[in-house]
Amino acid sequence: MVLQRLVRPTVSLGQKFAPTTLPRFVRAQSTSSYENILVSSPRPGVGLITLNRPKALNALSSSLFKELNAALREYEEDKDIGAIVLTGSDKAFAAGADIKEMASLTFAEAYANNFIAPWSYLTTLRTPVIAAVSGHALGGGCELAMMCDIVYSTKTANFGQPEIKLGTIPGAGGSQRLTAAIGKSKAMELILTGSNFSGEEAEKHGLVARAFEGGNKEVLDGALDTAAKIASYSRVAVIAAKEVVNKSQDLGVREGVEYERRIFHALFGSNDQTIGMKAFAEKKKPEWTHS
Repeated sequence: MVLQRLVRPTVSLGQKFAPTTLPRFVRAQSTSSYENILVSSPRPGVGLITLNRPKALNALSSSLFKELNAALREYEEDKDIGAIVLTGSDKAFAAGADIKEMASLTFAEAYANNFIAPWSYLTTLRTPVIAAVSGHALGGGCELAMMCDIVYSTKTANFGQPEIKLGTIPGAGGSQRLTAAIGKSKAMELILTGSNFSGEEAEKHGLVARAFEGGNKEVLDGALDTAAKIASYSRVAVIAAKEVVNKSQDLGVREGVEYERRIFHALFGSNDQTIGMKAFAEKKKPEWTHS
């Protein structure tokens, strides 16, 4: 399957053209072919990945994650991409892991092959990732959303960690990230009962940054707007900001503040810090070099 994505037009050296006749982005054939995801760049500086297993409600499988990780890696290495949005469909962000794939696994197979470890590749990215969730985000789908840096959802989205109903527990970080986001007591209740909760409740719990009225279009538009805003800033500063916020989850307040200060000091060695402060003083729009 050949997918469509937005790419910059190629212009040869010395070629003359009128700036108004050539759009910044044009639609062209993607060099990548995927079966389980769609990739595009709908806004300047923004990469979009859409999970695309509609018949399985975007159930997560090893083959899907192989493609997802490849697309994430491509965007991470693309210097024109400053933020990534991950979404699904109206019916499902991802309804869970593909149970058929794991039902017959033995302990030796799961342990020796480090089963589902590649699912966490997303958490190693330096580029910010925003989840746009509509419909079901259950089990692995809820875990995948929580791996993202920002989670947006519809108010009617359906979150949950129902693994207890299958005689097992979350295996891709659900118990850890849900507890960190909403607290031990509420996370314990949800995981031990396998109960679901809505996007509106998720926003109240602090798991979701913003819950939108409507369906996937509305939440996706919101995520793309935020991604485009992030992508408009200095890549160096954005990477640093993501790093220090993530460090807050690993360090105490005192150690975290000291770490933040060191990164803050380090940014005075960047070109973009000079550009940004000079532009502010001169009341001009900064032109970032991302260096």
